[in-house]
Amino acid sequence: MKIFSGSSNISLAEKIAEVLNTELSPIETMIFPDGERRVKLNVPVVDEDTVVIQSTNTPVDQHYIELFFIIDALKRSGAKSVTAVIPYLGYQRQDHVFRDGEVVSLEVMIRFLESLQVDRVIALDLHSIKIPELFHIPVRHLSALPLFAKRMQSKAFNTLVSDNPESFLKDSILVSPDMGGLRRIEQLSEMLGGMPWIATVKDRDLRTGEITIKQFDGQLTPSELPGKRALIVDDMVSSGNTMVQSARLLKDNGVIACDVFATHAILSDEAPGLLQESNIDRVYVTDTVFIPEEKFFPKLHVISVGEMIGQELRK
Repeated sequence: MKIFSGSSNISLAEKIAEVLNTELSPIETMIFPDGERRVKLNVPVVDEDTVVIQSTNTPVDQHYIELFFIIDALKRSGAKSVTAVIPYLGYQRQDHVFRDGEVVSLEVMIRFLESLQVDRVIALDLHSIKIPELFHIPVRHLSALPLFAKRMQSKAFNTLVSDNPESFLKDSILVSPDMGGLRRIEQLSEMLGGMPWIATVKDRDLRTGEITIKQFDGQLTPSELPGKRALIVDDMVSSGNTMVQSARLLKDNGVIACDVFATHAILSDEAPGLLQESNIDRVYVTDTVFIPEEKFFPKLHVISVGEMIGQELRK
């Protein structure tokens, strides 16, 4: 098996290669003065099983085009198979028509992948469980939830967040920042022995994207929240506004601590400052998206998915 990486998340690709006891195969990339990109493989791949690793986060279109070019180079060079590992799948929030006249952007990108005859796709924590159904090629949908559960149950985490670590999980609740994340919360609750959960109910303006959060729904009533520690879980954190509003509402209702767990650290330019200055205590994300140094902030903690993806590729 030969492993190749696009430019979006080389550090994660290196971790995956290390799990597989190999090194990344070299790619030559040239960008011409007019912005056009050229890709060349620097090793033979005839009759080889190959893997290309590329998250398609910002700049989304550039990272997708680079992924398409690498896949095409592998196919043209005689690769036996091509697995596209896309830890973060760009455009996944545009998976259906919200308003008349809109494009379904994710379907467009999927058709590109299919036209290049990719043999399978590996992705993590897709925004909707229905997204794999949009593909006509095999998709392996992994989740960071087991990693989050392991961290939540770890002695180090419980000592960090509580003076009485033995009682931490008993006093904790899971929180989905919207009703669309209930399946995710229910799965994590099961991993944690039936931890109770609630969801904050949000209203989104489909034209502007502005979000407001005003109430709860779920297994607990607001009167049961005082003294609890909240674990807010979502598939991604982008602007951070939803997380911040959820944490504010929780603490206004007596919750004494809020930790956030989100798979994809999209992190807009304003997000690090907003999250750091909020009443959220800690933010845990994975490395599906490369986080530049300027977007790190004291409350941020990163959990790697390299081992998980590497083990999947071993199968």
